Amino acid sequence: MKILILSQFFAPEPHLKGLPFARELKARGHEVEVLTGFPNYPGGRVYQGHRIRPWQREYMEGILVNRVPLYPSHDSSPVRRILNYTSFALSAATLGALMTERPDVVHVYHPPPSIGLAAVVLKALKGVPFVYDVQDLWPDTVAATGMLSNPWALKAITKWCDFIYRQAGHVSVLSPGFKRVLTARGVPAEKITVIRNWCDEDASRSVEYDDAEAERLGMKGRFNIVFAGTMGKAQGLDSVLEAAEICAGRNPAIQFVFVGGGTERGRLEAASAGRGNVRFLPYRQSAEMPVLFGLADALLVHLKKDPLFEITIPSKTQAYLATGKPIIIGVAGDAADIVREAGAGLAVESENAGQIAEAALRLAGMGADRLKEMGAAGKDYYFRELSLRRGVDRFEEIFQGVGG
Repeated sequence: MKILILSQFFAPEPHLKGLPFARELKARGHEVEVLTGFPNYPGGRVYQGHRIRPWQREYMEGILVNRVPLYPSHDSSPVRRILNYTSFALSAATLGALMTERPDVVHVYHPPPSIGLAAVVLKALKGVPFVYDVQDLWPDTVAATGMLSNPWALKAITKWCDFIYRQAGHVSVLSPGFKRVLTARGVPAEKITVIRNWCDEDASRSVEYDDAEAERLGMKGRFNIVFAGTMGKAQGLDSVLEAAEICAGRNPAIQFVFVGGGTERGRLEAASAGRGNVRFLPYRQSAEMPVLFGLADALLVHLKKDPLFEITIPSKTQAYLATGKPIIIGVAGDAADIVREAGAGLAVESENAGQIAEAALRLAGMGADRLKEMGAAGKDYYFRELSLRRGVDRFEEIFQGVGG
C-alpha cells in the first residue's frame, strides 16, 4: 500500500509514531510518505540545522519527508500555541495537498485537532480515506491542563472533533477508556480500535551502570528515582517534591532526578533549591537515555488527579516498561492497570505525596534481586503485548480495511 503519515511532529523531534513507525511500515513492503512541519518540539525553537522555508523535501532512511511552514512555539501561551497548531494545519491543507502524491490511506496523528483540516482536504480533493489516531481527547486535555477554559471555545473544539471522527474511515485510540468516551459521544464502537502505544525501543532500554557518569551527574551512591519527560501542569509534580521532602527525613539515600524541560521546570527547580535529594538534569536526546536509565533504580510516571487521566496511558509508561526497571506509577485507571498486570512496579494515588514517598521507601528497601525481577517482568510484558511490531500488525489490518 501507499501510506501517507500526516503528523505535525516527526524526526528529529521525539515522536513515537514518527520515524520508527514509518521505518517499520517500509520494512513490510509499503510505500511510505510523510507530511509534517519543521522541527521545533518540545522547546518551541526550530532545531539547529533547520530553517523554516515555504516547503522542503528530504529523505530519511529512504522515506520521503515533506515539510511545510508553521509558527514555532510550545510555551504556556494559548495564543502562541493556537498559532503553532493552526499555521501547520493551513500549510498542510494547502501546500501539503499539492506536494504529496495520492496515497491509498492517510494515517493522521492527533493532537492537535487542527490537523484534521488537512485530512479532510485530502479526502475531498483526492478521495483518500484516513485513519484518525487519537492520542489525546480534546477538548478534555486542554481543559484539564488549564490551557483553555473558555466554554465557547471548548464547545467549538468538541464540535470540530466530532466532525473529524465522522469523516474518518476508522479511529484508533490508545486505551479502552478512550473508546468508552468516544462511543458515548456517538462514534460507532465498530469504527474504533484500541491500539496501545509502543515506545522508541532503541532509546527505551538501560545499559550497564556507568560509575563515571553516575559521579558526573551526582547520582552515585544514591537510590535514584528518575522522572524523564515534559514537566508541565498536567504532570502535577509539586506532590513529587513533597514526597522527596518526606523521604529526606527517613532515607537520605533516596534521590528524585528530573530530566527534561517544560513550562513548569523553572518553577519546580526554584522550589526545590537547597534540597539535597532532588536533582534536575537538562533535556537529553533519545540516544542518550539508555545511559541515564542504567543509572536509575526506579522510574516515575505521574499525572495530576483528573478523570481524563484515568483513561490516559502516558507514553512513558511503555518506555519505562521496556527499560527493565521498576516503576512507580501515579496515574489511576488504564495506565496503572498495565503496570499491575505486568507486575512491574507500584501504583500510587496521583498527587498523594505520602503514597509516593511510601512507594519510594518500599522500593529502596527491597533487595537488588527483587528489583531486577520486577523490571524484567515489565520488559517481558512490553515486548509480548505492547511492542512496535504488535502495534503495526494492528494498524496494517486497519489500513487494509480502510484503503485496501
